[in-house]
Amino acid sequence: MIKTHDSMRVENREQMRGGPGNVRIQHIVEQENLAHARLLAEIVLEPGDGIGPHQHQNETEYYYILAGSGTVTEDDGDKQVAAGDVVITGNGASHSIINTGTDTLRFLALILLD
Repeated sequence: MIKTHDSMRVENREQMRGGPGNVRIQHIVEQENLAHARLLAEIVLEPGDGIGPHQHQNETEYYYILAGSGTVTEDDGDKQVAAGDVVITGNGASHSIINTGTDTLRFLALILLD
């Protein structure tokens, strides 16, 4: 099966998980078609936009940064991320992300069920 780019659902969420601004989510594969996962999407954050803090119980979320830069806040503090970096959050840990750069922040988000 091939799913074309223009057939992928795009969702815009304001203040996602209490974060600032707008989050654009392009669902690469819908949840009902994922095996052992609940999200596979490209996330787009414009400067100043972000996803608020949230916890991952019984699952692990991976962010693969495709472009731009930002700040990820984990249980142990703030960390800078840029293209090529991977953020891994699971085992009950929490995280948030905000685009603190001047360019669009784009990343692949994958949530696998433990």
